[in-house]
Amino acid sequence: MGQFSVFSRLGLPVLLAATAVLYLWRLGDSGWANAFYTAAVQAGAHNWTAMLFGSSDPANAITVDKTPAALWVMDVSVRLFGLNSWSVLVPQALIGVAAVWVLYATVRRVAGPGAGLLAGAVLAATPVAALIFRFNNPDALLVLLLVAAAYCVQRACEKDASRWWLVVAGVAVGFGFLAKMLQAFLVLPAFATAYAVAGHRTLSRRILDLLIAGSAVVLSAGWYLALVELWPESSRPYIGGSQHNSIIELTLGYNGFGRLTGKETGGLGNLNHDVGWARLFGAGMGLDIAWLLPAAMICLVAGLILTRRAPRTDPARAAFILWGGWLFVSALVFSFSNGIIHAYYTVALAPAVGACIGIGVTLLWQNRFDIRATTAMSGTVLVITILAAVLLTRHSEWMPWLRSSVSVGGVGAAVLLLVSGRLTPVMARSVAALAVVSCLAAPAGFSIATAATSHSGAIPNVGPSHQVSGRGLGGAGGLLDSPKPSTELVATLARGANDYTWAAAVVGSNNAAGYQLATGAPVMAIGGFNGTDPAPTLERFQQLVATGQIHYFIADQMMMLTGRWGSSSGGSRAATDIAQWVETHYTPLFIDRAAIYDLSAANT
Repeated sequence: MGQFSVFSRLGLPVLLAATAVLYLWRLGDSGWANAFYTAAVQAGAHNWTAMLFGSSDPANAITVDKTPAALWVMDVSVRLFGLNSWSVLVPQALIGVAAVWVLYATVRRVAGPGAGLLAGAVLAATPVAALIFRFNNPDALLVLLLVAAAYCVQRACEKDASRWWLVVAGVAVGFGFLAKMLQAFLVLPAFATAYAVAGHRTLSRRILDLLIAGSAVVLSAGWYLALVELWPESSRPYIGGSQHNSIIELTLGYNGFGRLTGKETGGLGNLNHDVGWARLFGAGMGLDIAWLLPAAMICLVAGLILTRRAPRTDPARAAFILWGGWLFVSALVFSFSNGIIHAYYTVALAPAVGACIGIGVTLLWQNRFDIRATTAMSGTVLVITILAAVLLTRHSEWMPWLRSSVSVGGVGAAVLLLVSGRLTPVMARSVAALAVVSCLAAPAGFSIATAATSHSGAIPNVGPSHQVSGRGLGGAGGLLDSPKPSTELVATLARGANDYTWAAAVVGSNNAAGYQLATGAPVMAIGGFNGTDPAPTLERFQQLVATGQIHYFIADQMMMLTGRWGSSSGGSRAATDIAQWVETHYTPLFIDRAAIYDLSAANT
């Protein structure tokens, strides 16, 4: 018993230290990571207006296509420590460690420290978590805020709890919206149901509390929308991702219902041909999140069965409703969305997977003297290790011994779990440890491989192999990565940059980011992320050129690879018109096969 007490006290520091090492180790190898966001951080660290709106450049031509809360965290870091890979990425890693800590605290209140440690370990060891908490996409902050909101909802369900816990949960979800927009609201049905079912107040008071919490969500998310909509358009950047310079349009359209229906004006078309539940286990998302997903589902069902006769306010059942609802709704949306969706979005499932496993396994273990519970545990371990072996075959050349080791350990643990109720306490704990190690070894190993691999571009991938670069020809970036211009090209663009509002202009935010980060001078991203936003229009661009505000135009190789912009997406063709006008009226200069046009020269 004394050894177990020591384990409980040391478990959390060890978990957090291991998580910190995993998320911080060789973090600088990824360089600018997602240069699209790093350039916006560079802009925000130099200009307060750019920081407020999330501009792609410090001269405030256009914003990124998200609300900017995640950028604000990195902006502060860069203002304090200067612009470098570590100042951009360390906040993300620390956010990941904090998320593991808060998840531990949440699960611990329901099922004890052992369950909390298991839940935290599952989150930390999920490959997509090891990817995103080492990267600068906004999903990291979203996950932390939603886990914090779940903690507050759980506290609100406790006896004699203040309704302020529910209000704080609403505020956390609202600020989650400011990180990743409508995705933050996927947890709301689960949160509301958990409190409505398990809250200790009367039904009328619970309904009133939920209405107040809903108001907190609206206020904490809506103030920013109101600010942007009411701010004069002439003194703020264009809202990237929208066709009418509207953050409401961005929220409900390109980043909202368009993700569900596939009708995203300005997008590049629907490439999702794997719609359905199998998507989470398929080639696109399986290696990110599938490893322990069946275990979470089994534990969720088993937990609801075990608590079916518990009082209405039973905290374990409330937790299963909360985390199970989070898992189900988010998995449903990710599986059946017809619009743009990326595998790394599934990091939002990882906390729910960890919580369901931590609480469910603890309940099953407490009931191990019942053959039904031991059968459920045995079956879970068997399913997980078989799935791990299947997933590992997708990288068959990487650590082939791990597949056989996990299989042997898993089968052995599954057999021994069937008789765990008859074993001595020491032997039973040894079997439990074998089962946990067998189930976590494969995802943890894949997470370590992910951490050991540098990642860049807009769509990072998990695993040991480097992602395929999305860069175009001749040093100019494509949609997924940013260009890395030569020293000569950088020197040319930087020469006289202080005499212009923008040192250069190029179609696409990823392309602009590469040149801006290399030169340190503002580079206009024509058309935003996809090159399909009407910002600027041809008339406006001509006006800026005529008044001497843009020095160079860089011909983007994306045009040669994908054709003109906006033709098949319903988006604006302004970028095409601008490129054609420049090509017609100015003479190109080729530097390392990159074509640049000096807009300060007299046009023909």
